[in-house]
Amino acid sequence: MLERMPRRLLRVEGLAVLVGSTVLYFDAGFAWWLFAALFFAPDLGILGFAAGQRVGAAVYDTTHFEALPIALGVVGVLAGSDVCLQVALIWLAHIGLDRALGYGLKYPGGFKDTHLQRV
Repeated sequence: MLERMPRRLLRVEGLAVLVGSTVLYFDAGFAWWLFAALFFAPDLGILGFAAGQRVGAAVYDTTHFEALPIALGVVGVLAGSDVCLQVALIWLAHIGLDRALGYGLKYPGGFKDTHLQRV
């Protein structure tokens, strides 16, 4: 039971990121259609696997690394850019969903080897 606790906590944390970023997005009055249109855009990073496992893992991880949308969101707030803030919140929501479902950052050894578990 206890050996599964970190995995469960990481999934709950992902769910919190998904819910929190989604609530902030819609509370700001941003368009639902943009949220729907861009929600799965980070998954385009999977195309990097066409260049091999190592490149694929690097590209996928770059599009699923939470620090990047957080930085973009900070830029959006400081610069008063709604576009940056919208993209950041949508991007974070996507990453949150992935983490809640157990998908994590990829290791170069294979797509199914993630920092959360073997998918």
